[in-house]
Amino acid sequence: MSSILLILQKRIVSLAVLCCLLFVAETALAQITVYSGRNRALVEPLVDRFQAETGITVRVRYGGTTQLAVAILEEGRRSPADVFWSQDAGALGALHNGDMLLALPDSLTQALPPQFRNSAGSWISTSARARVLAYNTKQISAEELPASVYDLTKPEWRGKVGWAPANASFQSFVTAMRALDGEEKTRQWLEDMRRNGAIAYNNNNSILQAIEAGEVLVGLTNHYYIDRALGSNTNYPIRFAFFDAGDSGNLINIAGMGIVAPSRRVEQATRFIHFMIQEEAQQFFRDSTFEYPVTTGLAPGYRLIEDVLELAPEIDLDLLEDLDGTLRLLRQTGLL
Repeated sequence: MSSILLILQKRIVSLAVLCCLLFVAETALAQITVYSGRNRALVEPLVDRFQAETGITVRVRYGGTTQLAVAILEEGRRSPADVFWSQDAGALGALHNGDMLLALPDSLTQALPPQFRNSAGSWISTSARARVLAYNTKQISAEELPASVYDLTKPEWRGKVGWAPANASFQSFVTAMRALDGEEKTRQWLEDMRRNGAIAYNNNNSILQAIEAGEVLVGLTNHYYIDRALGSNTNYPIRFAFFDAGDSGNLINIAGMGIVAPSRRVEQATRFIHFMIQEEAQQFFRDSTFEYPVTTGLAPGYRLIEDVLELAPEIDLDLLEDLDGTLRLLRQTGLL
C-alpha cells in the first residue's frame, strides 16, 4: 500500500512540475520584446493600451533608431527582440538587407497603400511625417517663400536658412534627394547651401528656436514639431509650408515596424503591429503625436495623409536604406 502511495505521490509531483513548466512557457509566449527607436514619452500610452487589451506583456528597449538597428544586426540570431519599431525607413531597410526581418502576413501588408510598405513585405509603416519649410509669420509671408528646396541656394537666402545635417531626419531627406535627383545634383546642392551660409543646428527644435529668435528666417524640419507647438500655444508665430508639388523638399518619411527574424513569438508580434495600424492607434498618432496616419478613412480631425501625398515626390522607401552613402557625402562636403 505504501509503495502505491509513493508512486501516486511521485506522479502528483511530476504533474505539478509539468503544470509549472507549461505555465512558465505560456507566460513567456504571452510577452514580446520591442526595440523602439520611437521616443518613450510619445508611444508608451499606446504600448500600455495594447497590453491592457490583449494581456500580452511588452518589454520595450528604447534608444536611437540607428543604435538599435546596429544592435540587432550585431546580436544576429541571438537577438531577444521580437519587433523593431523604427523612426525611419532607412533603418528598416538595413535590417531587411541583413536578413533580420521576417516576411509579414498579407493581413498587415495589404492593409496599407503600397507607398507605406516595402516591396518585399518585411516591414510596414505605422505613421508618417512630412519634410517642410518652417518660417516666422512675423517676419515673412507664405507668398515670399521659395518654390523649391533648390531655390534656398539663391543669394536672397544667404545666411537665412537653418538646417541640421547631423540629424537623422535630415539625413533621410538627403538620401531621398540622392535617389530622386542623383548624386551629383545632391552634392552640388549641399555645397551651394554651405557656401550660401546655411546655419547648422543640432536638431529640429534648435532650428525652430532660432527662427523664433530671428537668427534665421526659415528652416528645414519635420511638420509635427510646429503642430505640437501650436497645440500648446495658439500664438506660436511659426508655421510651415510645402514646396511645389513633387519637389524633393516635400519628402514623406515614415515610422514603421518589422518582426525580427529570430523571434519565437511571431503571433504575438503580429498582433502588436496589427494594433498599431488600427483606428485607435492611427487616431492617436494623428491627434497626440501630430503625425500623419497611414490608413485612410479616419474621422475628420487634424491633417490626413491624403492631404499631402499629392505634394510629395514619388519614391520607393526601400531606397532610403543607403544611409552610409549619405553620411559619406555629408563628410565629403564638410557638413559632418
